[in-house]
Amino acid sequence: AAPLLILLIYSFCQHDELGQVLPRFTWANYQRALDWTYLRILFDSLYYAGLTTLLCAVMGYPIAYYIGRAPEVWRNRLLMAVMIPFWTSFLIRTYAWMIILAEEGPLNKLLIATGIVPHIFRQPLDLMYTPFAVVLGLVYMYLPFMILPIYGSVEKLDSSLIEAAMDLGASPLRTFWRVILPLTWPGIVAGAMLVFIPSIGMFAITDLMGGGRVVMVGNVIQNQFQGQGRDQPFGAALAIAMMGLFVMTFAGRRKRNL
Repeated sequence: AAPLLILLIYSFCQHDELGQVLPRFTWANYQRALDWTYLRILFDSLYYAGLTTLLCAVMGYPIAYYIGRAPEVWRNRLLMAVMIPFWTSFLIRTYAWMIILAEEGPLNKLLIATGIVPHIFRQPLDLMYTPFAVVLGLVYMYLPFMILPIYGSVEKLDSSLIEAAMDLGASPLRTFWRVILPLTWPGIVAGAMLVFIPSIGMFAITDLMGGGRVVMVGNVIQNQFQGQGRDQPFGAALAIAMMGLFVMTFAGRRKRNL
């Protein structure tokens, strides 16, 4: 609670030419946060975070379902395979992707060796510092956070309910849609929250793989505290506003469920 309280206090303060925080009350930081420039960045951040969440769900659900329904002796081994990337530094994994996607990296060399370049693509793919690279980095970073909650729901799934649905004449697709998906929906929701919330504030991947061309809210906040912005009260206001948006969304969803 202490860091959040400090941010809240800072968000109502001012700053001087040297970036020092001045204890003078003002609403200007929140008024500035409503400027269209920053609202556009917020909408872009919501788009990238939403796309990352969707891709993680589409890719993570089959993996989580396979692990959850696998023989018990294999489950821990498969879960270990999912967790292996966390044994390596986040920066090392990100730089590895930067090397792979580089114009003279392994991916383009493979495309040239297989004849895809220049027969299909006229020249090597320029993937670095693009929205594609940013989304790829975000998906790679947060995919395990989608797999693990869904796996928890799948593991608790009662097989007799699936058998009953199929005995009553339901097709595999209808069984999935009417039985499996609703029973595993809490895991999907939990995974979506674990992916969406941190990805919208991520700034390291957008800096490294986006090259400054893709700007998200996390980049703006980081720039105010550590970059050239040197406006900590404004950065704090952006952080508090974003957190307030999450709280209202979660509270509204909980109210609908009740």
